[in-house]
Amino acid sequence: MTTGLLKRVAGPLGAAAFVTLGSASAALAQTPTPDKGDSAFMFLATIVVLLMTVPGLALFYGGLVRSKNMLSILMQVFAITCMVAIIWVTYGYSMAFTNGGALNDYVGGFSKMFLAGVDATTLAGTFSNGVYIPEYAFVAFQMTFACITPALIVGSLAERMKFSAVLLFVALWVTFVYFPMAHMVWYWGGPDVFADAAKAGEPKLSEVLADAGLLFKWGALDFAGGTVVHINAGIAGLVGALIVGKRVGYGKEQMPPNSLTLTMVGAALLWFGWFGFNCGSNLEVSATAFVAMINTFVATAAAGLGWMIIEWLVKGRPSLLGLASGVVAGLVAVTPAAGFAGPMGAIVLGLVAGVVCFFACHWVKALLRYDDSLDVFGVHGIGGIIGAIGTGILVSPDLGGSGLADYTSSPGTLVAGSYDMATQVMIQAKAVGFTILWTGILSAILFKLVDILIGLRPSSDYERQGLDLVDHGERAYNH
Repeated sequence: MTTGLLKRVAGPLGAAAFVTLGSASAALAQTPTPDKGDSAFMFLATIVVLLMTVPGLALFYGGLVRSKNMLSILMQVFAITCMVAIIWVTYGYSMAFTNGGALNDYVGGFSKMFLAGVDATTLAGTFSNGVYIPEYAFVAFQMTFACITPALIVGSLAERMKFSAVLLFVALWVTFVYFPMAHMVWYWGGPDVFADAAKAGEPKLSEVLADAGLLFKWGALDFAGGTVVHINAGIAGLVGALIVGKRVGYGKEQMPPNSLTLTMVGAALLWFGWFGFNCGSNLEVSATAFVAMINTFVATAAAGLGWMIIEWLVKGRPSLLGLASGVVAGLVAVTPAAGFAGPMGAIVLGLVAGVVCFFACHWVKALLRYDDSLDVFGVHGIGGIIGAIGTGILVSPDLGGSGLADYTSSPGTLVAGSYDMATQVMIQAKAVGFTILWTGILSAILFKLVDILIGLRPSSDYERQGLDLVDHGERAYNH
């Protein structure tokens, strides 16, 4: 790869993909001291992302299902969070953020399995030269991403997939789908490694450029998880809905939400937690964190209004469910663009996402007749695609965006790199297409494997009783 290409793969001005850790700091002449403000910022961002999962996502989903299945969806989200957290520190972190040898384009290795070599003294690079945070902070922050992504999937399978099948599928899915995607998009050497390589010249520069994930080397921009989290989960949810099949009585019986009140509470917690999700992805308290903050406000608000208004026009009245769904669609769409777009661009992105996701959840689903219970594909899949491709446009400095970053022309200093809109949009579209194929094919294989091993669904009689009693022996309400 040439230095010219590096100006594209290095990421946006002021923020980029997640960095490789550990050994990068060892190359420095002096060990840097993490700023306490940055460390405190990452502590807060991490626990806020946990809040958006449990109870935020759990309540959002729980309020949307029928009362006989409410505890099952709460249990699935909660249990997935616990299970994936353990998988993450066992081998997931290593698979995502270490060198994978011959397979490094696609997945990391096992050099940090069981967090080997990670302790209170090791550091993680940010997106600024010479700025570091404790590696444990990065491990924990990325762990919350790994936990929420598979939890998003269960919304498409709600009310008809066995608890044991959910857990087995998720364990396999994070291993073969999520960790590799995180590696492909977010694994690179970091600003100081790039700077040192640029000073050393060839062949060191080519060696460092080669030590990155495939999509990162393509130059794909994903600030906080448009491909890794939302398209990944949305496509897996669609594949699961098609393979698992429709709920008993779907299209013939009324299936109203048991509590839109709880859904609204969950949506509000998601919005709150998403600030940790997006702003924390900057890894430090620089100006870009506040760009992500204002964009997370305005894109979300625009999407909520967009969904509400189009629903009002089409159906004759606005609904709380529609407003809440639009808010989530806006959060999804702005995720990959959070630190790249300007606020006005983010508003346009949110409006587009709110309107398009409304039609995807109503007309497209009705046309294709699939049972995506809680519209995971319509919101996260479609919203993620809109956001990922839109990022290629809105990163343009002419539209108020950050532009692309160049870490090598002036080693040790971040400067603006070259940007061409058509080229960047094509890179974004290529990354979206790759994510759809990677996730769709592997998810289908894993669903089929779980079906063969233990079966995906309970019997029709058990499904009619509700998964709360069948899987857990409990009721959400005893009145």
